[in-house]
Amino acid sequence: MSAASAAYIKLAEYYFRCRDKAAELPSKQDLVRYWSGIGFILDGVRYVAPLDEVSEILKVPPYTRVPGVLSWMKGVANVRGRLMTVMDLTGFLDKISTLQERRRRLLVIDEGDLYTGLAVDEVLGMQHFPVDGFMAEPPAADESVTPYTRGAYMRDGELWAVFSLFQLADDPRFLQVARTG
Repeated sequence: MSAASAAYIKLAEYYFRCRDKAAELPSKQDLVRYWSGIGFILDGVRYVAPLDEVSEILKVPPYTRVPGVLSWMKGVANVRGRLMTVMDLTGFLDKISTLQERRRRLLVIDEGDLYTGLAVDEVLGMQHFPVDGFMAEPPAADESVTPYTRGAYMRDGELWAVFSLFQLADDPRFLQVARTG
């Protein structure tokens, strides 16, 4: 037998052995699609903001208070040469945060002319949820938050409402920070 024939026979053996073993493997794996967002805590409740609505996460920077504005508009900060308004999301929703301001974080919206940091109690980083776990009509939530939520995900027995920062930014009450009367 020639060397070429021996090599061919060896390759044929490998082929048949691989084919026999491959029959035991699953022909198709179940693919699970995930939705991702930025998790955060506000008034002790877990929320998740769509990833494309949060441009960055910051510590609360030093800011300058602005006279004549509502209490939840904390001030204006210089962030890398840009003026950013610093808003207290908890205060806007008529809630009170017990955390010191230096422990809180900002979720930053950078959309068109709006460059705003929203102070939340804690940022939990990226969160991933199976797409098929989305609930368009979640159980009733806090009425002050409901206008800004778009469904929810359930994971490990905990409900994570999807909080839309863009819906919040479209609310005329949010953009009207001047104290009247």
